[in-house]
Amino acid sequence: MGSIYLIRHGQASFGADDYDVLSPTGYRQAEVLGAHFAHLGLTFDRCICGSLFRQRHTAETVMAQLDAAGLTTPALDTDPSFNEFDAEGVIRALLPAMLPDEPEALAIMRNAAHNRAEFQRLFALIIGRWLGGQHDTPALQTWLAFVEQARRGLDAVLDQAAPSDRIAVFTSGGTITALLHLITRIPAAQAFELNWQIVNTSLNHLKFRGREVSLASFNSHAHLQLTKAPELITYR
Repeated sequence: MGSIYLIRHGQASFGADDYDVLSPTGYRQAEVLGAHFAHLGLTFDRCICGSLFRQRHTAETVMAQLDAAGLTTPALDTDPSFNEFDAEGVIRALLPAMLPDEPEALAIMRNAAHNRAEFQRLFALIIGRWLGGQHDTPALQTWLAFVEQARRGLDAVLDQAAPSDRIAVFTSGGTITALLHLITRIPAAQAFELNWQIVNTSLNHLKFRGREVSLASFNSHAHLQLTKAPELITYR
């Protein structure tokens, strides 16, 4: 059987002007993951990332650690199918209708870095509306369309894979959630309950035979736990 490792990107710059940049912690998480792979002697037949900077920089940092250890690494391919959904677009589209019940929501969202707990509560409510589909707008990518995007990415990987390939896919929490929803048939709302637990640079291991795919492990972050540095275990 072949293996696909779905790897969430390192911590991005939550609350900054540009979220799509790894924080110093995010770079360190990626270095630790790459060193962990090198220690295990784990190499890949193919490495793929989405087109977001946080995904690419995580992949490049991991692969640099493998290169430094003298391990062969393939060229890094890019497939936007593994991009995260547009969280800001979802918030902009769905938040206004919530304001009568959540009058402080705009202030909380504008100062998310200083209101993390309230941001998460509101974001979970917004995601619930997005998953339900009753509040879709013409300009908004629907949940079902996002799931189809993730499916296209996985199908493309499987189409090009040899039977025993080891493939690393550097992606994001929402994409991992959509793929878990597809593979395990877990309902979307329950899948997003798992989403909130996905650690930055965690590993989600899929096994495949042809087009048959199964989940072997979820959210493994032993590489971070072994550092005994709790500050490296982050969720956003």
